[in-house]
Amino acid sequence: MTNQVEILYIEDNPSDIELTMHAFKKNHLANDILIARDGEEALELLYGSERDGDGELSNSPRVILLDLKLPKVDGLEVLRKVKSDERTKTIPVVVLTSSREERDIIESYRLGVNSYIVKPVDFEKFMEAAKALGMYWLLINQPPSH
Repeated sequence: MTNQVEILYIEDNPSDIELTMHAFKKNHLANDILIARDGEEALELLYGSERDGDGELSNSPRVILLDLKLPKVDGLEVLRKVKSDERTKTIPVVVLTSSREERDIIESYRLGVNSYIVKPVDFEKFMEAAKALGMYWLLINQPPSH
């Protein structure tokens, strides 16, 4: 990752990636987004090869958008790692998933998620949700300085 990364978007569905990126570009929020297509790739981008060490990270995103249903390492495990590591636990994590399962919602909040959003099926609603998400987390929310 470079120091300019604002959003780490962890999503394996190409259609959802395309829709979200389209919404961000349309609303001038698409700068500096890094996409990880599975949980293993996301952890590699965040921590490099030393996932369990306590070395310094070269940088971190301003917000992580996280799908729960991911190949290799699932979203809950990514969330568990991010929120249990002192170096990354203050990064806001927004679950953006199709799962309405109560156990996923409860477990996400138990692990420290900042927001849980169920992806709208309707194209226009999806675009509006992506716009609102980007506006809030990139322009309105005030994160701690690292």
